[in-house]
Amino acid sequence: MSIETQKRLRSLDILRGLTIILMIIVNTPGTWAHVYAPFLHAEWNGITPTDYVFPGFLFIVGVSIVLSFSKQEALGKSRSEMTKKILIRALKIYVVGIFLWLWPSFNFPGIRWVGVLPRVAFVFLACALLYLYSNRKFQLYLAISILILYWILMTYIPIPGIGFPDLNVPEKNWANYLDKLLLPGRLWKHSWDPEGLLSTFPAIATGLMGMKAGYILLKKDPLVERITQLFFFGFILLFLGDIMQWFFPLNKNLWSSSFSLFMGGIAALSLAASLYIFDLKQPAFNFKFALVFGVNSIFAYALSSLMTVVFYSSKWWGIAFNQEFIGLWQSLGLPLKLGSLVYALMYVLFIWIPTYILFKKKIFIKL
Repeated sequence: MSIETQKRLRSLDILRGLTIILMIIVNTPGTWAHVYAPFLHAEWNGITPTDYVFPGFLFIVGVSIVLSFSKQEALGKSRSEMTKKILIRALKIYVVGIFLWLWPSFNFPGIRWVGVLPRVAFVFLACALLYLYSNRKFQLYLAISILILYWILMTYIPIPGIGFPDLNVPEKNWANYLDKLLLPGRLWKHSWDPEGLLSTFPAIATGLMGMKAGYILLKKDPLVERITQLFFFGFILLFLGDIMQWFFPLNKNLWSSSFSLFMGGIAALSLAASLYIFDLKQPAFNFKFALVFGVNSIFAYALSSLMTVVFYSSKWWGIAFNQEFIGLWQSLGLPLKLGSLVYALMYVLFIWIPTYILFKKKIFIKL
């Protein structure tokens, strides 16, 4: 491992922080009735900038696995010791995800067993174990196999009782069929779920792409050469994703193979740009606002979910702050979509305050 990669990469933390900031913004507008189109997910086929967020985070999970576990191996930690930590951490992330779904009503009959953090847990678990128990060539072949087999299954294999898949209809695909057949509890959209069982496999492929980027960072080549390699890797993924969308449309809800490739390319290019700016050029402006979120990302995301009961419900204070704010904004005759975005940015600032306190005290919460 090179001396440069032994240090914590500021660029990776900043990129992770920017991802969390955008995640909070799109999850907490002032009102869902008035949101700028780029801050909404694509309803089905197609993508928006909001759809970049989750795959970008999973890509960073893959990068972090390689950098973190390579350091642990260098310190002499055993495979069994690291495996135990992987299993415990994945379980913690999953449990937090389920808790956030139940909060605050704890309606257990309506529980959703999958979701954003559960998918993070599954991808982390799979990729971390693959790092420990397989080689890089196997990981590459596995990612390729997942994307090809998923494409074939989702587009060409008939579904019992339905027939050939129709990728323009949320309920007419193998992912939805298996979720309804195998998943207990509630589905996100009741008739289908964007974080279901089958679509987790191409999400794991996204994590494996991040691991490939991590291996590039571990090389002993000068940093500028590794950045160039990352740019090339990102371009290849982006190009392949663009070609594949003609056979399997870009679709975040299905985590289509084209989506996985295209978003992997966006994430690799973003990481290369971040490395160039923050680790190679090292500007005077240190982007601490994003860095604070980056080093405590799961804490910030979980806190933003927990605090919605305070800022989006009248149960605690007798008023719903978002409704009061939007009402005041509307009374001033200002654009409601702008007001909805301003409220989301204010909410990000609120979440930043306790996250910054942890940062100043050098407390980094690792689930």
